[in-house]
Amino acid sequence: MKNLIFQEPKERVTDGTSGISYAWNSIRASVIVPLLHLAIILCSVMSLMLFIERVYMAIVILYVKVLRKKRYTEYKLEEMKEDLELNKSYPMVLVQIPMYNEKEVYKLSIGAACGLSWPSDRLIVQVLDDSTNEVLRKLVELECLKWIEKGVNVKYETRKNRNGYKAGALKEGLEKQYVKDCQFVVIFDADFQPDEDFLWRTIPYLLENKELGLVQARWKFGTAGVWRIQAIEDAGGWKDRTTVEDMDLAVRASLKGWKFVFVGDLGVKNELPSTFKAYRYQQHRWSCGPSNLFRKMTREIILCERVSVWKRLYLIYAFFIVRKIIAHWVTFFFYCIVIPTSVLVPEIQLTKPIAIYIPATITLLNAVCTPRSFHLIVFWILFENVMSLLRAKAAIIGLLEANRVNEWVVTEKHGNTKKQKNNIKTLKKSRSRVGESNCVGMIGKGLAQDLCISLDHVNLVKLVPFGFIYQSEYDRFN
Repeated sequence: MKNLIFQEPKERVTDGTSGISYAWNSIRASVIVPLLHLAIILCSVMSLMLFIERVYMAIVILYVKVLRKKRYTEYKLEEMKEDLELNKSYPMVLVQIPMYNEKEVYKLSIGAACGLSWPSDRLIVQVLDDSTNEVLRKLVELECLKWIEKGVNVKYETRKNRNGYKAGALKEGLEKQYVKDCQFVVIFDADFQPDEDFLWRTIPYLLENKELGLVQARWKFGTAGVWRIQAIEDAGGWKDRTTVEDMDLAVRASLKGWKFVFVGDLGVKNELPSTFKAYRYQQHRWSCGPSNLFRKMTREIILCERVSVWKRLYLIYAFFIVRKIIAHWVTFFFYCIVIPTSVLVPEIQLTKPIAIYIPATITLLNAVCTPRSFHLIVFWILFENVMSLLRAKAAIIGLLEANRVNEWVVTEKHGNTKKQKNNIKTLKKSRSRVGESNCVGMIGKGLAQDLCISLDHVNLVKLVPFGFIYQSEYDRFN
């Protein structure tokens, strides 16, 4: 193992006459070199784990792409839809829209949900408004009343507190009396804009297979799904113990034996964070939440006898440890700290596979999934290095359940109301407020700061496809 990681250092003659040089050489030989050796061995092992996982996933993706072995294609959707229309046996569907001070997008989300194609007497649109702005609450309520007058069954629900945040709102929404007759629930965040045929392209899967607990749509910089309410109840309902309440529910439902299907050709549009500050908060939540969920659920996963040992091993090792923890640590500690530091210590000579080939392969495997954005790979690498400190720190906070572990900052949304001229004005304004958005404390502060400032008020669409804004992995549980 040692020979795979280290090369034999070339001998160098050093001048020990200088006091400073002698002190440095002493500290380097007795402290820095042993610590760096240990760090490199640990990071190399983690890098190899990540490399193997990425290669495995690349093989799986290639298999699916080439042989077209997609689970959802096993179902004959058109026949199921025809049978549903013929028998007129439409199930009762609840659409939940949790929102919090969503001034710019509330009309879009409510309008999209109310415009879904489904028998009006078999559809309930539930707007869960946790807004603290009373004027905005009135506007949202008026928008709901407008759709009620058009014949849509809209329920406007508010709370006196925000206990449990989004998970708390969803949980209380399912406890309403009128929900008892609903068989399925669709959850759209406030910025989601589903196509009107969304229900027709998802509900039939759940009707055909009673073991399915969730049908999930593809990211169009967002995701959406239809839950079987029985699956939610069987898994213990929504819980507010982490900032990734949807992942929490999915893992628990999976451990109860429920299956999920990912519909790859069904996309739902939603909005990316519009500023770098908002993106940082979102990534903190998405990096801290999974590691904290891993801490809370490890024992439950290990002791679960309802699913196979292989599935439990997959959840613990591949899903949580490698993808949600090691991926962040390797990017920051190894690529941004250990490798650059080893350049300054002549006793450390890394082999090319560890220092170059494995990192390059991991990067290319992440990037090759979106060839249309391949030309942005250099900018993406810089951007990922900038974000690596935040993600690594958040993962540690989640594991240790330290301060900020349950910090929930709602991502600000702008909908379609921001015109180009407003973007230009905002960009000009941002240049005079650099201090508000720079990445203090990040590695390579000079380069990183320039990149962060330039991204602060630029839509992040072009950087997203390379895969660290996560495509949901719920369908991989099976």
